[in-house]
This record gives sequence, structure tokens and C-alpha cells, in this order.
Amino acid sequence: VHPNVSQGCQGGCATCSDYNGCLSCKPRLFFVLERIGMKQIGVCLSSCPSGYYGTRYPDINKCAKCKADCDTCFTRNFCTKCKSGFYLYSGKCLEKCPDGLEANNHTMECTSIVHCETSEWSPWSPCMKKGKTCGFKRGNEVRVREIIQHPSARGNPCPATSESRKCIVQRKRCQKEGKGKKNREEKRKKSNKDESKETRQESKGRAARRQNREQRENNNKTQPKKRKAPNKEQDLAPVDTAH
Repeated sequence: VHPNVSQGCQGGCATCSDYNGCLSCKPRLFFVLERIGMKQIGVCLSSCPSGYYGTRYPDINKCAKCKADCDTCFTRNFCTKCKSGFYLYSGKCLEKCPDGLEANNHTMECTSIVHCETSEWSPWSPCMKKGKTCGFKRGNEVRVREIIQHPSARGNPCPATSESRKCIVQRKRCQKEGKGKKNREEKRKKSNKDESKETRQESKGRAARRQNREQRENNNKTQPKKRKAPNKEQDLAPVDTAH
């Protein structure tokens, strides 16, 4: 072993040097050179840093640098994320997306252009005017449809989702359901009130008659019975003196 090479290294190194850092790594770790000023130092990492991709060999696992426009990559020729100002498409970083694709500034990728899609029109609504379906001759009817797919930045915009047209209905009177119901309710309340009033009056009348009857009975019990007056005609009858 070279005198500058040590076997008792730290930080995942299998062999190391005081000047160059790690020279080899322990199993499953990746060896990568980090530049510090004018000097390169070997380090051993569990995964490759941003801008590098890992390759495994029987004797050593190494981290190799991605292309200059790649932020992360799977191999040198296949990028997984591009640096600022570039758009990812099929593993490559492009300044401008190909024809038929558009740049997505959120994901920084070239994606397919998406056009708007809508559902079928609904049936026409009843002919109405000011929220009513009666009491007029001319009104409007409408139909609607829903947006199924919103468009992308360069996609075809969505058309109108509602339509209106003039309509004619047979002239007819509106049924005053609300007013009739209100009148019926008022009549019912008034009837109940009148019945309650009559019931109260009848109750008062019965109570008054009962009280008068009881008072008469009490008076009869307390007053003495009157003696029957003699019949004056009988007293003045002529006396038979024939005998």
C-alpha cells in the first residue's frame, strides 16, 4: 500500500488519501469527485447528487455528470429534469418545443395541445318570461351544455355553454296558487277564530243559566212557604134556614 493511502478512513471510504480524499468506496456507495477550488476531492455517497447519474461496475460505483442543460438525468443521453430555460421532451432538454406541442411553464415540459371539449346540448327549457310560464304570449327558452375538457394554453377555446331563443306560447291565465292558498289559510284561521268565539259564548251562556238556576233553587229553599188564603166566597155563602 502506498504510504499516502490509508485503510482506516471515515465517511464511507474504503481507501483514502490525505490529499485526494476517498479513493474507493464501501459496497453500494457511489464514488464522485467534488471540485473545491483548483482541487478535486473524492467522496462516497449513497446516491448521486443533482446533475449526476450513477453507474454500477463490479469493482466500483461511479457518479458521472449529466449534460450541461440537464438538472437530473437517468443516463448521459436521457434527462429527467431540465435546467431553467429548457423544456423536457423525450429525455432531451429543448429551448423550444416541436410543432404540435406546447411549453408547459409549470412542469417545464413539452406537452400535447389540448382542445376544449363539451357535452351535447340539453333539451330546450319551457318557454318563460320573467320567471313565469303563463300570462304572456312571447318569451324565451334556453338550453345548456357542460365543459368536459378545459383547453390548454394553445388549445381551441371553449364555445358558449348556453343558448337562448324566442318562443311563442298559447295565451293562458296564471293560476294564483300562492294567493289562493293564502286566502284559504286566512279563511281557515278566521273560521277557527269564529268557532272559538262561539264556543266561548256558548260556554258563558251555559254557565250563566246554571248560575241563575242554582240561585233560584237557593232562594226557594230559604223563603217560607205562603199559607193558602181562605176562600171568601165560601164564607159568604147563604145559610139554608128551611129547617
